[in-house]
Order: sequence, then structure tokens, then C-alpha cells
Amino acid sequence: MNTSQTPREILELLDQYVVGQQRAKRAVAVAMRNRWRRRQLDPALAQDVYPKNILLIGPTGVGKTEIARRLAALARAPFVKVEASKYSEVGYHGRDVESMVRDLMEAAVALVRQEHAERVREQARTAADERLLANLAAARGLDDIWETSITDEEIWRPRPGSLLGVEEESQPEGGDEDDDEQAELHAQREELRQQLAAGELDDEEIEIELLDRGLSALTIMGPQGTEAMGIDTSALQEAWGRSPMVRTKLRKLTVAAARDLLVSEEADKLVDNDAIAQDARDRAENDGIVFLDEIDKVIGAGKTDGPDVSREGVQRDLLPIVEGCAVYTKYGHVRTDHILFIAAGAFHFHKPSELIPELQGRFPVRVALQPLTEADFVRILTEPRNSLVRQYQALFATEGVTLEFSVDGIERLAAIAFRANKVTQNIGARRLMTILEKCLEDLSFSASEQAGAKVLVDAALVERNLGETADDADLIPYDM
Repeated sequence: MNTSQTPREILELLDQYVVGQQRAKRAVAVAMRNRWRRRQLDPALAQDVYPKNILLIGPTGVGKTEIARRLAALARAPFVKVEASKYSEVGYHGRDVESMVRDLMEAAVALVRQEHAERVREQARTAADERLLANLAAARGLDDIWETSITDEEIWRPRPGSLLGVEEESQPEGGDEDDDEQAELHAQREELRQQLAAGELDDEEIEIELLDRGLSALTIMGPQGTEAMGIDTSALQEAWGRSPMVRTKLRKLTVAAARDLLVSEEADKLVDNDAIAQDARDRAENDGIVFLDEIDKVIGAGKTDGPDVSREGVQRDLLPIVEGCAVYTKYGHVRTDHILFIAAGAFHFHKPSELIPELQGRFPVRVALQPLTEADFVRILTEPRNSLVRQYQALFATEGVTLEFSVDGIERLAAIAFRANKVTQNIGARRLMTILEKCLEDLSFSASEQAGAKVLVDAALVERNLGETADDADLIPYDM
């Protein structure tokens, strides 16, 4: 967890991508900071400080998912976003709710592995360059006599069995010629090393042997899904007293692409997998965040003749996960007591009070997100770092077309989107994508033929491209 981010700093970072919804962003910022605060407590007290899980309530398209997406980037902690609607009660077809904890553990392992790999990156880069140099030298016939020995002095040593390994008395003649040949090969290889380091060979294609990273897990379909039944074949080989088989394959790549793969391979050799698993388990248990979207979809539809295995059954299965239990993963048991759960739902047809009471109590912090206004649409088009206006400008710039938006053009687009949400289904900020795509459809089609052109998107262009459909709901020809 990033200890340098205060709640105010987290809020400012979220403001760069999410317009409005200050209450929701403040609640998330406080929850994230509390993760760090708990880490500073005495372990005996910290054990009893449980996370205050959050329930975000609001219509679709107001920023719930976007907050989760940006939270994942800011947290620097194990994070997983899951859809509640894809789970079913244990013993029935569908994913087991415990799989979200397994997914979180996988995310933690990937995060920690990346951190450990960064620490040994320089060593891995050196080893990767040596393998590349050996491959390039072999392709040029420079490895017949000389081989490298990685020492502090970078000494070149003769390969056993080569001409240099033969005793001098067995070669009474031609000694000077051999020395000259060796010196020339040495010089050529040193020149090759310098070219490789300078990046002059990055575009050259080579054939190199790399580890086969294809799936090697034997999976068996069970009642709880394949994620719970995965069998690592290398672990089986070790259990049977055999050395795990290392599979490799020959690949044709550029030097630059091969270097990236080789650095990854060499880093994997340098890191301690046991330490990674232990660190990842600690991070998942104490800093992990699970964003449970579409929580309202697991509210029962009412009285039914049989068990509602995909709704209330899921709620019952969620209870021990959210409250705290041990979930088995291939890295060991993971406790969920201190994992932060953030649930979100539109609650169009149901109310949060319709969740089973036990689950309601597991989400003490509730935040209602506000519907977006026309002014919010104007801000969404222009303020975020990844705003649609900036996206379209960058896309058209690839064709050499300069796209500009006037103030009245942006206001007209926002007005049309806001009105469309009122007269048809309200899909929030996603409506802006529909409106903008329709408005710029003709220009997108012909942009490749207009290199150097400048296009101003003003109110007149919006009216011309959208026509009467911008004002008359009965004439809207596309799905709003």
C-alpha cells in the first residue's frame, strides 16, 4: 500500500478521472487510508480493527465502475473487480464465490512478483544480454573458439576442447597465427557486444530458444468450477520424485523482443518463489480490495417454489467471505477478515434493504451517488485526463486531422445527451459516447483522406450532423 497518499491526495487523483460524486470518492479515500493506518497499530490491536466495507448505490453510468477502475491503479495493492451476477450457490452450475479470493491471491502474486523482478532487473538484463550475445555470435561464427566468462574483469576464456585447450607442445608451429586469429575474433565479438548495448541490432531477427510458457496445468471440472480443481503438473512430478520437465521452443524474434522475454526468464530464475507467495499472501490478507459490482442482481425476485441458487443463495455464500473465513488457494489458506469489500449496484428495481439482513450489516458505509446533470456532462467531456474530447482529438491526429471543439459545440453535445437520457433509458455518461460517435461518424469515415485538415466541432456542426433527431424524440433513428 502506498503510504504517501493521504485521503486528500487520493481524492485529488480520483478527481482527475471521475467528475462529481465527492461523497463516494471521499469514502473510498478514507477506506484506503485506513488500510495504512491499521498497519501502524500494535499487532494485538490491529487484529481487531476490521475494514468498514462500502456499498455504493447509484444509477448506471454515474461513475461507480470508473471509481473502481481508478482505485485499482491508485491502491498499489492487490485488487480484483468481480461481477456478483456470475456466481451461484455452492453445488450448482456457476462460479463459487470463493473464487474471488483466489483471483485476489493471483493478483497479489502477480503484483509482488513484478516488484521482486524489478529489484533484480539489472542482473536479469546482464544475463539476458549475455544470452543474446552468444546467439548473435553463433550466427556469425564467432563462438568457435572464444566463450565469455562473466567475471568482474570480463575475461575471455577458451572453450574446453577448442584449439586453445590443446597444449602448446602439441602445436609446435603456427602459434603466432593462432594468436592473431584469436585476437581478431575477440575484437569482432567485442564490437558485437558494443553494437548490442547501443541498440544497433534491435531490429535484427534471430532464432533463439525460450521457455515454453504454455499452460501446463491439468484441470478437472468439478462442482465448484475449474479454478478450485487446478492441478500443477510440475508439482505432481516433484511429488513423484522426478525433476520437473523444462520445455523450450525455438522462436524467431527481433533482438528487442527477445531481450524482453529473456529478461523476464532470467528474473524468474533470480527471484524466490516461496518468498513471493508468503509476501503475496500477507498483502492479500491485509491490503487486498475486492470490488463487487452488480450486487443488486443477487436480490431475490420474491417468493419462489424452489431455491433461488443464483440470488439469495449467493448472498448466503457471501456472508462468511465478507465476515471473515479461510479460503484455500494453491498458495495456501488466505484469511478474508481484513480484506476490504466495496460493493456497488444501481438498485433500479430493488432496495438495499432487500438484501438479507446479515449481508446488509457487513456493509456499514453506504454512499448514494447522484444522477448526472447537464453541467456534469459538459465537465465529463472536457475535464478528465482521459476525456472523450481528448480521445477523439488524439485518434484524428493519427490521420493528420486537427479536431477542435468550441464551447457551444460541447454544450450542445451535452444538452442532447442529457435530453436523450430523459426521454429514453438513462445510461448516464455512456450516452456521450453514442452522441459523439454519431456526430463524428462521417468525419471518422473520411479522415484518412483529409490529412492536414482542421475541423471545428461547434453547435452548427452538431445540429447539421444530428439533424432533427437532436430535438425530436420520435425521430431518433438509433438506439438511445
